[in-house]
Amino acid sequence: MTAPKGKYMWTVTVGEKGQIVIPKQARELFDIKAGDTLILFGDKERGIAIPPKTSFDELFGMAFNTKESESI
Repeated sequence: MTAPKGKYMWTVTVGEKGQIVIPKQARELFDIKAGDTLILFGDKERGIAIPPKTSFDELFGMAFNTKESESI
């Protein structure tokens, strides 16, 4: 099966401490570096999502009703 353009899927294994390793291809694609902070969303019906860090500003603005141009 071929994935639609721009869509990806990886598998990860959960370690004894509940940790997962983000695959190298995913880290490179989303420019995830050591020390980066990620947001993890969970929905009991739909599962877990980790949005790209570039969406943090938009998510922050929606959560706190601010404009991206405003300073923190």
